[in-house]
Amino acid sequence: MATVHDEITPRLSRFALSQPVFFVGTAPLAGDGHVNVSPKGMGGTFVVLDPHRVAYLDYTGSGAESAAHLQENGRIVVMFCAFEGPPNIVRFHGRGRYVLARTPEFDELRPSFSKEREIGQRGIVVVDVDRVSDSCGYSVPFMDFVGDRDVLDRAHERREPEYFDAYWQQKNATSIDGLPGVDITPLS
Repeated sequence: MATVHDEITPRLSRFALSQPVFFVGTAPLAGDGHVNVSPKGMGGTFVVLDPHRVAYLDYTGSGAESAAHLQENGRIVVMFCAFEGPPNIVRFHGRGRYVLARTPEFDELRPSFSKEREIGQRGIVVVDVDRVSDSCGYSVPFMDFVGDRDVLDRAHERREPEYFDAYWQQKNATSIDGLPGVDITPLS
């Protein structure tokens, strides 16, 4: 059974920040829409902003499901699992919003992240956390962390900045359910 906490405690913050991977879950309002779970990684892309707010840096990828769902309804959960050490699962449920790159709010939030690479960054997901819980994680397997993959970094570094605007328009403008995704209109 989960233990529900009043806030993100220093212990839970340390646990979350020490995990090399986390998972983000979102869903559209439509009952026949697709639920989305995205694995996230790369050191320096997740931060605890305060005891009730977290954020992650979002780089250009194949879809825009999380951005679309957040724009439609804001529901989100961010989950961390212990793959080494004592078993534990931590979940931050809340209301999220997508902050587009190249906007004043993005520029204000970006220094919170230690990930240095800027090319390919698409936005920041900010979550106002209203439920914090941890649970046993007894069935989560032990796994060894070898290192962050650099494939996305290398792929983005081969691209000119203009590539990303075109990619967002062609591949990230709508979700798989047709919801508005990443809107670069204010960025042009």
